[in-house]
Amino acid sequence: MSATRRPRLSLAAPSFWPERAPVLTLPAVLPVLNISAYRFVVLDDVDALRAQIHAQASLRALKGTVLLAEEGINLFLAGPPEAVRDFVNWLRSDARFAALEVKESPSEAVPFGKLLVKVKREIIRMNHPAIRPQAERAPAVSAQTLARWLDQGHDDEGREVVTLDTRNAFEVDAGRFRGAIDWRIDKFSDFPAAVLAHRDDLRGKTVVSYCTGGIRCEKAALFMADAGIERVMQLDGGILKYFEETGGAHYDGHCFVFDARREVASDLRPAGAAISPDHEGVAHTV
Repeated sequence: MSATRRPRLSLAAPSFWPERAPVLTLPAVLPVLNISAYRFVVLDDVDALRAQIHAQASLRALKGTVLLAEEGINLFLAGPPEAVRDFVNWLRSDARFAALEVKESPSEAVPFGKLLVKVKREIIRMNHPAIRPQAERAPAVSAQTLARWLDQGHDDEGREVVTLDTRNAFEVDAGRFRGAIDWRIDKFSDFPAAVLAHRDDLRGKTVVSYCTGGIRCEKAALFMADAGIERVMQLDGGILKYFEETGGAHYDGHCFVFDARREVASDLRPAGAAISPDHEGVAHTV
């Protein structure tokens, strides 16, 4: 009786295999975590709070700028990820900051030269005391919804959507939403006059104000509504949140940041020509 022949195993790769398996490239983990955050909330103890925040941030060797005013808090800090997140947890233990939303981005080095905690009249200067975002928040649109509106060319009610850049002209030059309105202002306190000069151009449209992290476009949206522009809202979380959630669709270029990185790309990594962390233009607004 002849032995049963076993089928030979082919050593050739099946036809559905690629000639070479793709190499999975994981992004390198950068050692520094940068955060930006703001919250409009009534603060009646800014001097005591300044001392507490400075002590807690110093304890964790963080650098950056924290601005406090009766209308709220605005901060930009950097350091080892664990230390930064521990500070945020401490800050959120205060009920006034429990809902603080933080935008994160990585870098190779700390882009700030020192730690500053300052008390100001406004956490973002507009010079219009009647605009009180700590009392009433402007309507907001999420990053995903704005991307969808821009994809389809109109909002969900069929209105034309326009994006309005509330940042300074030199920031806009680093990058902006495609087709965005840019009034070439030199400082945010110039924005109200620009609105009054151009408000008729915005009637009948859905106007989405945007900025770096959300703080300027929140005040901007409130002012525009007060000026009689009917359909206006802010981009929730600003450009940084938009990058995080959409990858930067419909946005051309980079986002200018007020620290030594100068610009970040849509993956939130440094993209500009870095400067010294001690440069006088580092971290004064967002």
